[in-house]
Amino acid sequence: MIKKLIQKGSFILVLLAMASCSKNQGISNINIGIHGNNELKIQIDVTTNDQTQVYAEYWSDKKGKNSKITTPISKSGQKHSLVLCNITPETSYSYQLFTVQDGEKKPSKIYTFKSRKLPEWLQKQFKANCPKPELLPQNFKKGFMLLAKRETPGTAYIVDYKGNLRWYHTLEGTGFKVPHFTKEQTILSILGTNDEPTSYGSEILEINLQGDTLIHIKKGQGDLKQVIHHEIIKKSANEIVTITVDQKIMDLTSIGGKKQDTINGDGILILDKKGKQLWKWSVFDDLDPLKDKDLLKNKKDWTHANSLNYDTDGNFLISFYNNGQIWKVNAKTGKVMWKLGKGGNMKMTPESNFSQAHAAHIDQEGSLLFFDNGVDIKQSSVFALKVDEKSNSVKLDFHIKLPKEIYNDRMGSAYMIDKDAILVCCSKRHITVLTNKKGVLLWALESEIPPYRTIFIPEEKLKPFLLN
Repeated sequence: MIKKLIQKGSFILVLLAMASCSKNQGISNINIGIHGNNELKIQIDVTTNDQTQVYAEYWSDKKGKNSKITTPISKSGQKHSLVLCNITPETSYSYQLFTVQDGEKKPSKIYTFKSRKLPEWLQKQFKANCPKPELLPQNFKKGFMLLAKRETPGTAYIVDYKGNLRWYHTLEGTGFKVPHFTKEQTILSILGTNDEPTSYGSEILEINLQGDTLIHIKKGQGDLKQVIHHEIIKKSANEIVTITVDQKIMDLTSIGGKKQDTINGDGILILDKKGKQLWKWSVFDDLDPLKDKDLLKNKKDWTHANSLNYDTDGNFLISFYNNGQIWKVNAKTGKVMWKLGKGGNMKMTPESNFSQAHAAHIDQEGSLLFFDNGVDIKQSSVFALKVDEKSNSVKLDFHIKLPKEIYNDRMGSAYMIDKDAILVCCSKRHITVLTNKKGVLLWALESEIPPYRTIFIPEEKLKPFLLN
């Protein structure tokens, strides 16, 4: 179908090799194996005679030493573990170790290893289709995409535009409900079990690209008392921002409900790295549930927030599926500054009307960009709106209608690659496409999993861990 559309428009050491170095290099032993039972991460354990620092340079034999990658340098000591990323399956590599002591650098001889094939369950997960690669932006061809599997065992994947799996991380017992790539070159995620709804979870995990756990907070620890869902981002290196299920007990007997009835709304929660609450906000601060004539029908998931981001002025942008709106919320006072969409207070032209926004954010051109499920017209699309807060209005920047064959009524995302190329994830269709502003599909990626979003990561933000 995709081809037609485009033409139309822990650590587990598995011993691979052992080597001994001459004493005058300061290295007494080397063990090499896979890191964390992951075939795309190679771990080299180095023992030195003295307190020293160690790093490695490595390269594929096919590309040669000019394509070498350098690992981060270890802390001073006698036991060192180096993790090599950017590994291609079934490929011969060479590597050289360097010790650094008192400013003096000493190289080892050059060693070799061959990476193994990917396990069968990771093969053929992604299939790219691109009839005319010359039409693709260069930064897209050099960049990568982050997707994740929500069911257990959860897996986060980074793939290139050819559909090659370049990095992955697997969890037992939980799924990657929502992943986010941070400025610190880490992956921050909401984790949840299969029993929890699609984008809902009870744990926060942050890992680096070497697979090390940096933060792991479970519901019940610190001030994380609520279920979290749909979004996890960072305000700073020490501030984690997420959406919560905010419950309110109310007397709904006046509308046919119970005297103590539960309404599930949404909140914003900011925690530090240890799970201490720094700030919170609730949709109940602004809305009176009793004014909703369909409250009894919607009370189990009243507003359904589905994305959260920062505007350029530091205030929040939060989108809601059930009321078809995007709000701007003051990040200090919690006051709602404006509401855009059905029944909102921002003036809109007819061509700016949308159904349900996902992944609402400010793009590189300064517009409010989001994926529109298009439930009202059974056709999904991408909107970019210019917001004028002085006149309390918005006007259309651009609108891309997607082919009806990939209509996606839930989830989804859209992110600019350059001025004329947008990466769009149609989750339920298991399809990610690159489209221009005319709606012509330039590229597509079919995935075995239904990704909640597909996030583009420029190559420079992944160096030195992943390179093309």
